[in-house]
Order: sequence, then C-alpha cells, then structure tokens
Amino acid sequence: MSSVDVINVEGNKAGSVELPDSVFDVQANIPLMHQVVVAQLAAARQGTHKAKSRGEVAGGGKKPYKQKGTGRARQGSIRAPQFTGGGVVHGPVPRDYSQRTPKKMKAAALRGALSDRARDGRVHVVESFVSGETPSTKAAIATLRKVAESTKVLVVLSSTDELNWLSLRNEVTVHLLEAGQLNTYDVLVADEVVFTKDALDEFLGTPATAEEGNK
Repeated sequence: MSSVDVINVEGNKAGSVELPDSVFDVQANIPLMHQVVVAQLAAARQGTHKAKSRGEVAGGGKKPYKQKGTGRARQGSIRAPQFTGGGVVHGPVPRDYSQRTPKKMKAAALRGALSDRARDGRVHVVESFVSGETPSTKAAIATLRKVAESTKVLVVLSSTDELNWLSLRNEVTVHLLEAGQLNTYDVLVADEVVFTKDALDEFLGTPATAEEGNK
C-alpha cells in the first residue's frame, strides 16, 4: 500500500493518505480498458441519424416518361435511388449504440486506469482548492498548479462540494467529476488525477488515512 501527501491551499503537506493496492496498484488489462472505453463512447452516441427511403421522399408519384419508345432505360419514379433527390438505399436509421458492459468489468477497468496513473505519480490529493466559504477561480487554480502542471487534469470532488465545483468549473484545463461518476475514459484522457480528501473517502467508501492501515 502506497501513500500520497495531502496538500493544503498553501501548497504545504497537511498529512498523507494511503492508496489501497486493490484500487491503485493492480495490473492494467489493456484489452479490457479498451472494451470499456469503446462501450462508453458508443453509449454517448445519440443514434438519431435518419435517411429517407424512396417511399418516404416527397414526389415521384407519376411515371417520368412512357415505358417504351424513348430509347432510355425504363423508369417508374424520379424518386428512385439513382436520381438526384431520390431515396437512399440502406441508409442510416435511428438505433441504440449502447453495449452491455457488466459492472465488474467497468470496475476492473477503472482500477487499472487509476493504477496506471498512480504508478507514474500522477494521482494527487488536496484538502481543498480554496479557503473560506467564497468561490474563487483564481485561488483554486493557484492551488491546483501546486500539485499538477498538466493541461489536462481530472479533478474529482465529493457530491456535496459546491465550493470547489463553482471555483473550477470554468477552467478549460480542468475536467470536473463527482466521485460517483469516476470512469475509465476520463481517467485515461487526463494526464493527472487530483482528488480532494473528501472525494477520495467517498470514492473508496471509507476514510483513506495513513493511520488507518488497510482502510
């Protein structure tokens, strides 16, 4: 079990927390993570695409010219697929792109992604990004830059942390997530992952302190 320093708003060490090996030090399963990410991106697709078939295109009810005697190929409608403005053959229709992914697979992929970041020293923990009760983007960014310099940072907050959420929501280099929304794709896209102490406790489901041993 490895530990990571908890940084306060001044950038100083305010303690440490232990990162359980069962979550932050497991073997990354690349094919599994790929499958889970593909499924997540597929589920995000709207699937509302639609092309009209020849039966749905307006017009074309009259035969364009007589069957014989013109020297041209026989035609029954100007809305046939070979005509401009005609229907589309085998065009896209609304569909659901979502794939079934068991919860255990999602959890295993997330553990692998977090472990990859943790082994490279790219998982950080802060007490809070701002002090006091007033949101401040400037103060929050100053605290963030003391632990992470990347331009793609995933910040994980607790579900009740409105102060830090309001402070960081407009920063373009930061992607915010609640602890319960943490997922493989967002971890892999980010260069560094920053938890607040409360968010880490919420994610692990138990207080993550260096003094609590295996918790």
